Amino acid sequence: MTDTSAALPDGQALAALIAGKLCHDFISPAGAISSGLDLLKDPSAQDMRDDAMGLIEASARKMVGLVAYARVAFGAATSAERFSGAELGGLVGGLTEGGRATLDWRVEDGTYSKAQSRALVNLAWLTMAALPSGGTAVIATRCDGDVLTIEGLAEGARARLKAEAIAGLAGQPLAEGLPGQWIQPYWLWLTARDAGGGLDVHAEEGRVVLTARMPN
Repeated sequence: MTDTSAALPDGQALAALIAGKLCHDFISPAGAISSGLDLLKDPSAQDMRDDAMGLIEASARKMVGLVAYARVAFGAATSAERFSGAELGGLVGGLTEGGRATLDWRVEDGTYSKAQSRALVNLAWLTMAALPSGGTAVIATRCDGDVLTIEGLAEGARARLKAEAIAGLAGQPLAEGLPGQWIQPYWLWLTARDAGGGLDVHAEEGRVVLTARMPN
C-alpha cells in the first residue's frame, strides 16, 4: 500500500497516482481485447469466433470511450477550449452503458471551460460510482450570475461514498485505504479549488449529493 498519510502528493506523486488510476481503468478492456484476439487465433476455438468478435468490438468501444473521457477528465490534450453540455454528456454516457445505475443528464445547454468540464465529468463519474447496487444519478448544472453550480445526486438502495473518497473530496491526504479510490475524488477537489471554486459533499443512507461551485 502506498503511504500518502504524511502529506498531500506533490506534482510527481500526483502524476503517478493518476497514471496508476488510468492503467487500472484501461487494463480490463485491453485484456478483453487480447483475450478475444487469442480466441480468433486458436484453431480449436473457431466455433467461438462470433463471441470473440463481439468481445473485441465491445471492449474496443469501451477503451475508446475511456480514452476520450480521460482526455477531458485528467488531461489537456484537446484542441477545444470549451465543450458543450451534449459533448460532455456523451463522454459520461458512453462509460455508463450496461451498468447498474441510470444516468439522468440535466446539464444546461451552452459551453463549459476546460476547468468546468473537468470538474463536471469527474463529478459525474463519482456520482455514478456512489451507486454500486444501482439507482439513479442525476447530473445538473445551473448558472447564478458569475457562479456555475454543478450537482450530482445519487439515490439508490446502497448509495454511499467510501472512506477514501470522502477524504479526497475534502482535500485531505489518504490516511489509510486504497490510493486508487482516493485519487479521483482528490483530483475533483483540486480542480475546483484551483479554479477558484469549492466542493460540498452530503452523504446519508441511500443518498449522496456532490456539489461543485466554479467561477463562470
